[in-house]
Amino acid sequence: MAPDVGPEPNGVVRKPILGVGVDLIGPDEAPAVLLGAAREGRPLPATALAVHGVMTGWREPAFRDVLDRTGLVLADGQPVRWALNWLFSAGLDRRVYGPDLMLDLCEGMAAEGLPVFLYGSTDEVLGRLAGNLVTRYPGLVIAGTMPSAFGPLGRDGQQEVARRVKDSGAKLCFVGTGCPRQEVFACRMAPLAGIPMVAVGAAFDFHAGTSPMAPRWMQDAGLEWLFRLMHEPGRLLRRYALLNPVYLVLLAGQKAGLQVTGRPGPGAPEEGPIPG
Repeated sequence: MAPDVGPEPNGVVRKPILGVGVDLIGPDEAPAVLLGAAREGRPLPATALAVHGVMTGWREPAFRDVLDRTGLVLADGQPVRWALNWLFSAGLDRRVYGPDLMLDLCEGMAAEGLPVFLYGSTDEVLGRLAGNLVTRYPGLVIAGTMPSAFGPLGRDGQQEVARRVKDSGAKLCFVGTGCPRQEVFACRMAPLAGIPMVAVGAAFDFHAGTSPMAPRWMQDAGLEWLFRLMHEPGRLLRRYALLNPVYLVLLAGQKAGLQVTGRPGPGAPEEGPIPG
């Protein structure tokens, strides 16, 4: 699939940032697309992508292939939204922030009586997350939860996850295992479970209350990375210190018409173990 052409099968136009296709869709339209798929029982892998995800796709051909096969790739990070506007005059006035997308979908699912499933993190986080979501949206049905396997899932493991999701009666599954694991999981598991799989990353910890969320003014200014770095310097220093400057340089190269697509290589296998 060529990421610089559209529309996609879901009617959304996709454009390349450093060779990684990102959809030109905002926070009002994205929940509607996913809710429609949930109503119809249609498998639709989706993710909200920040700079880290774009740069991982730029570096790793297999992950870029996964994103190409993901039904919705949304601009989560402000720098990703800004890039779409700068490179393609996309006119996106807001990003599709994963934690906000999760809440919008929970509100819509509750209103329509459609159950959801939560996959990822730990039992403790999932318990707090489920309780907080139901308190916020009293009509929401949490059909089931399952913690991350924190390791590869072979064929039997994938079938077991798909069976548990199907048996729960859930119409949509949120995945919170972190980029790039969650995107691979959602892409491979959505067809097996037969429902939308939405990768929302840190939203699990934010809405469970186990990690702080950046103030809205920092989010709007594109400084969420700085807030997270202040709270998790050991884990995130290398990511932000290296990736952010390279991202900016490569974007300038793309704007100038240079070839900045990541190196070619084999795509992701459609069978075999996946990160759980």
